[in-house]
Amino acid sequence: MKKVIFLALFFISISAIAQSKYLTKTGQLNFEASVPSFEEVAAKNNAVTAILNTENGEFAALALVKGFRFKNALMEEHFNENYAESDEYPKATFKGKMENFDFDTLSETNSYSHIDGSLTFHGATKNLKGIPLTIKMVDEKIIIAGNFKVLVSDFEIEIPKIVANKLSNEVDIDFRFELVKK
Repeated sequence: MKKVIFLALFFISISAIAQSKYLTKTGQLNFEASVPSFEEVAAKNNAVTAILNTENGEFAALALVKGFRFKNALMEEHFNENYAESDEYPKATFKGKMENFDFDTLSETNSYSHIDGSLTFHGATKNLKGIPLTIKMVDEKIIIAGNFKVLVSDFEIEIPKIVANKLSNEVDIDFRFELVKK
């Protein structure tokens, strides 16, 4: 009986050690929806939480919508109240899986990959395929960076006609995460 209990505990501890997760609470997420000749519509969030499971390449990120900072305080207020409706939809999330992720091949040199997943913002979810990213390991940190585009209309956000020519329907999003072992 003691052998059975010992073996069970041994295998449980091995499986717990084998699951490696890397995370950050200071990820960077930026977006821009500017139109030439008008005021810049861009924001940054430097408090994005992200986690990577190095066993299978699964990745998840969470950003508090009110964490986005604009150069113009009035623009930030309008973003939160009128467009993102951040009191009703306080979080933006991404869940996905990296293509052909192999932890053992990470080095200080950028490797290139893609991630497929779903982005949820403003209560709407959009599936995204083939988001290009770079990934490398520097000083025991996994650094993931990339960019992609989404459409405002995909997230059921209505832009009033009075400002429609000042905002792009296409939003450029870029991200950078420095993840450390959990």
